[in-house]
Amino acid sequence: MAGVSGCMKYSMFIFNFFFWVCGSVILGVSVWIRVSKNAQQELEIDNSLFAGVDLLIAVGSIIMVLGFLGCCGAIKESRCMLLLFFIGLLLILILQITGGILGAVYRSQIETSLNKTLQASVNSLQSSTEESKAFQEKFQKFERMNECCGLLNGPADWGKNFNSGTGSNKICQCQLEDLSPNRCFMFQGRYVYKEPCGNVIADYLKDHLLIIMGIAFGLAIIEILGMGFSMSLYCQIQKK
Repeated sequence: MAGVSGCMKYSMFIFNFFFWVCGSVILGVSVWIRVSKNAQQELEIDNSLFAGVDLLIAVGSIIMVLGFLGCCGAIKESRCMLLLFFIGLLLILILQITGGILGAVYRSQIETSLNKTLQASVNSLQSSTEESKAFQEKFQKFERMNECCGLLNGPADWGKNFNSGTGSNKICQCQLEDLSPNRCFMFQGRYVYKEPCGNVIADYLKDHLLIIMGIAFGLAIIEILGMGFSMSLYCQIQKK
């Protein structure tokens, strides 16, 4: 009867050990961010970003469990653990493919949803409530950092609040070194940045979407290889 390939067995163990370590790091860092007030202040994380941190906690936990199943299944030659590892990777792969298909099919709806979100933010720029003022202060920092103004229609998005800034913190005001027809134009008596921040946000999302797609494609290859190794090892153990 054929034996189990030692090379495949220990290669799978080492691979899944690093897989488990990565999951542990992701889980540990995300839990630390979730519970530490100092970490949240340093990283400027507010309640709106907690959903992303919670997602990282879930991802780290899943990676840890799969890494554990892969390690123990390989070293102990456990068909049950290897089968669970295979099923886990298969479910993740199916979710990735489903997410990619839904993203492609509903791309126009996603763009429409983004425009609605930006329009709601425009209303916040023109509002005078305390909650809106907090958003406006954060958004002004975003404008200065990215050299943009407003969201959809430039400085007009600020409405009556456009002249609320004072001194060096005047809303959308171009710095002296940035004055050029391509980047700034005159609006209500002063030079302001020409490009709407909505364009900056859209470009940022498009650039990072390509990165996410690349990562997802790389993970899919790793998952397929992991499934192949686990099933091959499973078959070898069964024939042993």
